[in-house]
Amino acid sequence: MDELYDVMILGGGAAGLTAGIYSARAKLKTLILNEGAIGGQMVLTNEVANYPGVETTFGYMLAGTMKNQAKSFGCVLKSNVKIMDKKLEDSIKSVVLEDGRVFQAKTVILALGGRPRSLNIPGEEAYKGKGISFCATCDADFFQNKQLVVVGGGNSALEEAVMLTNFASKVTIVHQFDHFQAFAHAVEEASKNPKIDFVMESELQTFEGTEQLEQVRVKHLPSGKETILKTDGVFQFIGYSPNTESLKGLIQLNERNEIIVDADMRTNIPGVFAAGDCINKRYRQVTTAVADGTIAALSAAEYLRNN
Repeated sequence: MDELYDVMILGGGAAGLTAGIYSARAKLKTLILNEGAIGGQMVLTNEVANYPGVETTFGYMLAGTMKNQAKSFGCVLKSNVKIMDKKLEDSIKSVVLEDGRVFQAKTVILALGGRPRSLNIPGEEAYKGKGISFCATCDADFFQNKQLVVVGGGNSALEEAVMLTNFASKVTIVHQFDHFQAFAHAVEEASKNPKIDFVMESELQTFEGTEQLEQVRVKHLPSGKETILKTDGVFQFIGYSPNTESLKGLIQLNERNEIIVDADMRTNIPGVFAAGDCINKRYRQVTTAVADGTIAALSAAEYLRNN
């Protein structure tokens, strides 16, 4: 049995690291447990150009700065661990690791993050960050006067495609159905934009290129015909999956398996808070994750003062 912590944070991305900074700086005994490398989605982001007060930097460098800040305030970080079990409902919460170690805390902040859904086709892993993006707000500026492909047919796909036309010379939306799932106003706005073309009833088959993505192979589903579409980048908006599989039956989730929280990041379990890409929210940015982590840490501190 390890020592008792005031705050135990599960997840070491932007939300978790921020919560650790705030908690440790408040002189609360704080632990971050992360199943992978510290940094979360930041580590997978090549360049971050819209973090306020910070000039364009590499994602891994921003993550490293946050990690060092948390450690400097006394936060304990343990990465590349495998969490096998969680007990959240008792006044003292606990987790069990694969190696048998048990960690206990008076409060828990769930900052488990999430991941964009993938197409799972050849070339996708190779060109992530080299032409494939999942965030128009983050990366649009890198595609000035370029030709882009957007995959998807929901509100995010159409709205982000319109936004991308502020930077790109042409945007082609590829969608697997003959109709969109987006609201009528989003469809109308995209349809009247002269920079946007539509390839309907089609699916991407492969990503191809050399050092960078150069083209995609597209299959027209009714006919089976495949064509090559030259492109400088592909933005995928086919949904988002929170990393909450291990929480089913333990905590209240919505229909998208996101953790339900209130404005103070409180879950349905006293002393358990959540922050970042795993919660019920619309926008997923480093800045919003940082805000969530701040609120969760302050709420956890208040809970400790009152209990």
